[in-house]
Amino acid sequence: MARWENRPQSMIQSLEVVFQSFTTTGYGQDAPWETPQMNILVIGMQLAGVGLILAAINAVVVPWLRSAFQPSLPTDPVTLEDHVVICGVTPRTESFASEMDTRGKEYVIVESDFEIATELYEAGQTVVHGDPEVVTTLEQASVDKAAAVVVDASDDVNASIILSVREINSEVTTIAVTEDRELREYQRIAGADELLSPRQLLGESLAVRAKTATMSIVENRMEITDDLELAEISVTEESPFCNTTLADCRFHKRYGVTVVGAWDKNEFIRLPGSDFKVEETTHLLIAGTSDSINDLQAGLRSTNHRRIPQRVLIAGYGESGAAAKKALSEEDMAVTVLDTEDKSGVDIVGDARQPDVLQEAGIEDVSAVIVTVSNDTTAIFTTLIASDMNPDAEIIVRAIEEENTTKLYRAGAATVEALATISGQMIATTIFDDSPLTSFKAQILTASVTSDYLSGKTVAEAERKTDMNPLIIIRNGNAIFEFDPDSFILETGDMIVGKG
Repeated sequence: MARWENRPQSMIQSLEVVFQSFTTTGYGQDAPWETPQMNILVIGMQLAGVGLILAAINAVVVPWLRSAFQPSLPTDPVTLEDHVVICGVTPRTESFASEMDTRGKEYVIVESDFEIATELYEAGQTVVHGDPEVVTTLEQASVDKAAAVVVDASDDVNASIILSVREINSEVTTIAVTEDRELREYQRIAGADELLSPRQLLGESLAVRAKTATMSIVENRMEITDDLELAEISVTEESPFCNTTLADCRFHKRYGVTVVGAWDKNEFIRLPGSDFKVEETTHLLIAGTSDSINDLQAGLRSTNHRRIPQRVLIAGYGESGAAAKKALSEEDMAVTVLDTEDKSGVDIVGDARQPDVLQEAGIEDVSAVIVTVSNDTTAIFTTLIASDMNPDAEIIVRAIEEENTTKLYRAGAATVEALATISGQMIATTIFDDSPLTSFKAQILTASVTSDYLSGKTVAEAERKTDMNPLIIIRNGNAIFEFDPDSFILETGDMIVGKG
């Protein structure tokens, strides 16, 4: 002001003008200014004031409003007993949590990320916010009263969490989901009771799908009682049951088994009638004693062994691909392995997304292709090319991300196995005796009838309460296959076997 406007003023007066401008309560009693320099200076002050206010709102006001209006996470220890503590939120543990919800089992999620913990809490989950490696966090999750602890983080963090769990409860069942096979033993040394490798199990599951593409087999057996088992039969074109009716198959007369359900064109049919036609790709759900299902399995194996061995191409030779090859080799099936790296067990080195590489691997002559490449984008493109080069081949794909399953089907896959889904089922199978049957089309679940929940209700009412389609009622050790859902009354001690 003194130099440009020739209007000297004190420092305190200058400070007042600046504060008026920055707080937008005024622009100074010295206005107007006449020189260009002074006007430019004042414009700069005005812009800086508005910018600082916006920055303050974003840095201070918005977080304050968010914390004021969002629900605060609980800080008191959970009061559950015989629950499962889940350490780490991953697609695998999310799948396992869904399995827990299906069974009506209680669980607590321990999550260190505040935003993720808040989202889970707002969704109605029981959550403890904190570092699962810290003993006080695990104490808040009541690990001392838990039935099991599931740990899914990096391998080194897993070991640290397991050691903390053992410090609180040395008896609780601790299950660790592992990635690096070479480091698994160290987690066992830390105190893990079970070490699960989802990729290996998924590879074995993919191998089963490849076998069903070339032969009829009995798979996914599940013991319900000492005298009753469930299993699936995958029907192929060469199957002795293909293009016949159930009456012609004579399952009960030949083998002593009962067909309790069938998947026909993605639709599940409970107790299909004797005139139901069994076609290629039909999946039958059968019930019988262990011996009767063994007899059926032996009969199918005898039929399959008379056939010429089929060829299967495995694209991607990681842990899943290696497990799939091992399972297929045990069935005397010809297996060709394709991978980008030249390592032991690989027959063709190259990119599965290149048609000439697939042609060199014999894509045109295989009956099934197992795709276990490193990521879903590569898997989608590989599936597109493989299905175009051999439309008759069964394309069986591992999906790392469950949301890519639909795209893989559209690309031409006949079967897609999601890694997260298999992982969740693995964990549930390890913990519970009432584990589901991992089926091609659905899950088979069991539910016990208790006096305070289902006893006295009709089967139709139980179906609405449990969200499963009842198939068999076990009463006093006897299996009841035929019943009217609207009139059959459940009693305490009954067991319901149904489709989830």
